[in-house]
Amino acid sequence: MNFPVEDITDLIPQKHPVVMVGKLLFADETVTRSSFIVQPTNVFVKNSSFQEAGLMENIAQTAALRAGYKAQTENSKVENGYIGSVSNFEVFELPKVNDELITEVVKQDEVFNVTIITGKIWLNDKLIASCEMKVCAGN
Repeated sequence: MNFPVEDITDLIPQKHPVVMVGKLLFADETVTRSSFIVQPTNVFVKNSSFQEAGLMENIAQTAALRAGYKAQTENSKVENGYIGSVSNFEVFELPKVNDELITEVVKQDEVFNVTIITGKIWLNDKLIASCEMKVCAGN
């Protein structure tokens, strides 16, 4: 698979209107990067700002991109997943409509069906949000 991947619809289980990632910029065994442009019609936009819940979902869906990319390269099914827990979630700035976010997820550990990641979101090379997250695979 060549990067960037413009059409990510087959890599994640989420469908419109709750897709919070736009392109898969890079993925390997531990690091995944995505981009996302905040649209004015996004369900997490309030008063022209992309809200905290949207930032958290953007990190989770970047982790889903990693899982989907891995599944596709192994010719297996893209699984559903869910956020198991979030810790140390910090938001330093809320992005505005039309801002492009660059999100990086780093896999820290994987135990059974739980992947522990750290996620960071940048806007114009400025860190605007970060957290640690446990993402669970399966239904």
